Amino acid sequence: MTHPSISSAAPPGAGPGLPAPAPPRRTAFAEGVERLRAAATTEPGRLRLIGAVLAALIVAFGAVTAWQMADRAAAADDVLHRSQPLSSGAADIYRSLADANTAASSGFLAGGQETKASQDTYEADIRNAAAGLVNAAANSEPGSPAEAAISKLNKLLPEYKGLVERARVYNRQGYPVGGAYLRYANDKMQDEMLPAAKELYEKENTRLASDYSGATPYPWAAIVLGLLALAALAWAQLRHYRRTNRLLNHGLVAASAATVITLLWLVVGHTLARAGLDGSYDHGVRSLNVLHDARIASLNARGNENLSLVARGAETIKVGNESYDAYYYDFDKDMTALGKGLAQAARLADDTAGSKPVVAAQGNMKVWKDRHADARKDDENGDYEAALAKVIGPKDATAECFDSVDNNLKAALAQEEHEFRQRATDGRDAMTGLPIGAAMLGVAAASGALFGIGRRLSEYR
Repeated sequence: MTHPSISSAAPPGAGPGLPAPAPPRRTAFAEGVERLRAAATTEPGRLRLIGAVLAALIVAFGAVTAWQMADRAAAADDVLHRSQPLSSGAADIYRSLADANTAASSGFLAGGQETKASQDTYEADIRNAAAGLVNAAANSEPGSPAEAAISKLNKLLPEYKGLVERARVYNRQGYPVGGAYLRYANDKMQDEMLPAAKELYEKENTRLASDYSGATPYPWAAIVLGLLALAALAWAQLRHYRRTNRLLNHGLVAASAATVITLLWLVVGHTLARAGLDGSYDHGVRSLNVLHDARIASLNARGNENLSLVARGAETIKVGNESYDAYYYDFDKDMTALGKGLAQAARLADDTAGSKPVVAAQGNMKVWKDRHADARKDDENGDYEAALAKVIGPKDATAECFDSVDNNLKAALAQEEHEFRQRATDGRDAMTGLPIGAAMLGVAAASGALFGIGRRLSEYR
C-alpha cells in the first residue's frame, strides 16, 4: 500500500532540515520610534509623551534665556567697566600728548620767563601719557593693532621729550637752533605720535562698539522658545479640560504662570536694558567722542598758533598758487574743526548742564579768533613783540581764550561722562538677576508641568 507523499514548502535558500534565517535586526532608533508609536496608542502613553515634550520646551526656554541674558549682561558690564573707560583712556593719551606739545611751545615762547605752571603742565602731561600707555598695554590683546600703536608711542615718547629738552636748553642760551629742535619735536608729534594715538583711540572705540553690539540685540531665540512653551502649555490644558471637564490642572497652571513671568521679565528687562544702553551711547558716548575731538582740535590750534611765532615764517605751505605760513594754515583748519565740533556737541547735549559749557566754549572761541587775527596782523607787519604779547601776554591774550575753551570743554566732558555712567548703569542693572532667575523659574515650570501630568497619570493606576 502506497502512502501519499507529504511535501512541505521550505523558505527560499533553506535546505532540508535547516532552520529559517533570522529576520534582520532593526536599529535602536527604529525600535524607539516603534515603542513611541505603541505608547501613543494609549492615553497614559500619550500623557507621558506630552509631559516629556512640555518639560523639554520649558527647560530649553529657561536654559537659552539664562545663556543669552548672561552673555548680554556681561557685555553691558564690559561697556561700563572696560571698553568705555579704555576708550576714554585712549582719548586722554591723545589729549595729554597734544597738550604737552602745546605747553612745550608756550614755554619756548616765554623763554627765560617760562612759568613754573607751564613747566608743571608739560611734565604732568608727559606723565599722564606714559601712565595711560601702561594701562592700555595691560588691557591690549597680544599681536593686536592697539598693541602695535602702544609700542610705537612708548618708543617715540622719550625721543620727543629729549628733543623738547634740547630746544629748551638752546633757547635759554639764546641759540636760534632751539627753534629748529622744537619744530622737529612738533613734526614728530604731529606726523608720528598723534596718528599712533588716534589709531589706538579708534581701536578702543571699535572694541566699545563691539561690546554694545553684544549687549543690545533682542534675545529672539529665548523669546520664540518662551512663546512655544506657552502655546504647548495652553494646548495641554485645553486637552485636559476637554477630556476631563476639569477647568484647571494645578501643575500646568503653575508651569504656565512661571513661564509667563519669565517671558515678561525677559522682554521688559531687556527692553529697559536696551533703552539704558542706547541712551548711554546716544547721550554719552557720541557726545564724548565729539567733545574729545573738539578739545584736541583746540589744543592743536593753540600749538600751531605758538609755533607760528617760533618759526617766524620759516615754514610755508603752497596751496594752489598761493603760499601760506604752515602753522597759520593749520591753525585755521584746527579752528574750523573746533567750530564744527562745538556746534555738533551743542546739538547732542540734551540738558542745560551739558549745553551750558559748550555754549560758553563757543563764545570763548569767537573771542579767540578775533584776538588771533590782531596778533597775526602784527606778526605779518613785522611787529613780533606786539604779536607775542597778544598771544602769551598777561592780559587780553589768546592764551586766556584757549584756557577758557579748554576748561569749558573739560566741564562738558565731565558732564557727559556722568550721563554715560548713569544710563549705562541703569541698562546693566535692568538685567541683574535675570539669568539665574530664568534658570530657576524654568526648573520650577518644568517641575510643575511634570507634576500636573503625573497627577493625571495617577488616575490610570
